[in-house]
Amino acid sequence: MTGYAAEGKSLARQDGKVIFIEGAVPGDVVDVFVSTNKKDYGEGRATHFHEYSTERTAPFCQHFGTCGGCKWQMLPYQKQLEYKQQEVAQNFRRIGKVELPEMMTIVGADNSIHYRNKLEFTFSNKRYLTAEEIKTLPPPAHLLKKGAENEINPSQIDANQDIESKNSNNNNGLGALGFHVPRIFDKIIEIQECFLMDDVNNKIRNCIRSFALENNYSYYDIKQHTGWLRNIIIRYCHTGELMVNICLGYEEESATKKLLDFLLQQVPSITTLLYTINTKWNDTIYDLHPVVYHGKGFVIEKLESFSFKIGPKSFFQTNTLQAEKLYSITRDFAGLSGNEIVYDLYCGTGSIGIFVSKLAKKIIGVEVISEAIEDAKINAALNNIKHAEFFAGDVIKICDDNFFAKHGKPDVIITDPPRAGMHEKLVIKLLEIAAPKIVYVSCNTATQARDLGLLSEKYSVEKIQPVDMFPHTHHIECVVLLKFKNSPF
Repeated sequence: MTGYAAEGKSLARQDGKVIFIEGAVPGDVVDVFVSTNKKDYGEGRATHFHEYSTERTAPFCQHFGTCGGCKWQMLPYQKQLEYKQQEVAQNFRRIGKVELPEMMTIVGADNSIHYRNKLEFTFSNKRYLTAEEIKTLPPPAHLLKKGAENEINPSQIDANQDIESKNSNNNNGLGALGFHVPRIFDKIIEIQECFLMDDVNNKIRNCIRSFALENNYSYYDIKQHTGWLRNIIIRYCHTGELMVNICLGYEEESATKKLLDFLLQQVPSITTLLYTINTKWNDTIYDLHPVVYHGKGFVIEKLESFSFKIGPKSFFQTNTLQAEKLYSITRDFAGLSGNEIVYDLYCGTGSIGIFVSKLAKKIIGVEVISEAIEDAKINAALNNIKHAEFFAGDVIKICDDNFFAKHGKPDVIITDPPRAGMHEKLVIKLLEIAAPKIVYVSCNTATQARDLGLLSEKYSVEKIQPVDMFPHTHHIECVVLLKFKNSPF
C-alpha cells in the first residue's frame, strides 16, 4: 500500500492504474482480490498479508475484521487523525476548487473508546459465521468424494469463495444479537463486547441474550418477517441517565413483562425502559409509538450548561463530549456579540441554536421534520430561552420577504445539512439572502466542498476546522466559516 484514500481505503498502483483497497493500511504488502476493475481504477480488498506496515497497532476488539463498525483499530489514533486531515484537504482542493486559507489542525477526541451515547443492536435468527466457525462446519454434500463420508474432493473447491459468500449460502439456523454485517442484509454478527459505549451496553445486551435463550424467545427473521425479538436501542447520557427501548415483532404481554422485569432487576441503573411493537418490514421506529414501561419516558443530556430532553425517537449527536467541541467551534466562528439574528438551518432538535443562544439577539431555527421542531421548542423552554423560535418546513419556502419582515434578516446563518449536503435550491437561496456570515457544519467534506464551490460566487472561505467525532472510523466532521465578499464585517 502506497497511500491513503477516502472512506478508510488504502491506495496501490498497478500498471499505472489506482487500486482502492479495503482492509489494509499504507505500508502493508498484501494480495488483493479485485472486485471492480475499470479502465482508470480498481477496487478490492486484502486477502493475504505478506508483510505488515510499521504503522499498524494491535486491534483492541475481538470483533475487529468481522464487524464493520471500527475499521481503523489497526491504526494508532494519531495516525487516524493525520489521514482524516489529509482527506479534508484533498476534498476541498479537488472538489471545491476555491481559494482556501490554511486549514486548522483536526480536533481529536479525548476518549477514543466508550464515546458513543447511543447504540442499536439487532436480533436475527441467522448468525454471521466467522472464519473459525466456518472451519468447524461439515462440508456441503456436493464437495464430498463419492463413497467417502468426510473426504473433500479438492478439485471441486472454489479457492476464491470467501467468507461472505459462504455465509450468504449458509442458513445456519443459529441466532445472533449484534450488528448488521456489511453487504449481507439478513445476517447479524454475534457481539460479545463492544467498546463504543460504556460497559453497561454489554451487560444489557448479554443478559437479554441469555434470558431469551433460556426462555426460548424467537429472534426476528428478516426474510420471512417472523419472530418476536427485533432490536435493542440504548441511550446512555453523561448525566448518568440510561434509556433502553426493546423493539418486538408482535404483542406478547406476559413474555414482555417477564423480559422487562428481568432487565430492570439485572440493570437497576436503567432510568427509562420502553418497548415498541413493530409489525412493519423495516426497523425504523419514527412512525411507531414506544410504550413507557418504567421511568419518565426520556433522558436528559447536557452540553456545557444546556440541558436537552431526548426521547426514544429524538435525534441527538451520538458523541456528547465531541459535540461540545464541535458546537464551541461553531459558536466561535459565528463571532457573536449579542446583537445578531442567527438562522439555524437543518436545526433538528435545536441543539446548535440553543448552544450559541447566550451570545445572540435572536435564534430562528428551521427544520423539515416537524417532530424535531417540537423537541427544539421543548429544549428551548427547558433552558429558559425566550429569544428562540423554531419553524417546521422547507427553508426555501419559509424564508421569504414576509418572513424576514416579521423576524428580521439573518446576520449569521448556521447550516448543518445531512450527508448529501445542501440542495442546490437552498444554495441559491443563501446567495439571495446574502447574510454577512455562514457557518457550515458538515459530516461529509466531499458534499461540503461541492457546496463551497457553489457559494464562492458571493462568499470566501475564511476558516476550516476538521473535528473527529468518531474515532476508529473514516467519518469526519468539519466546520467552515464563510464571509460575504462585500461585507464590511
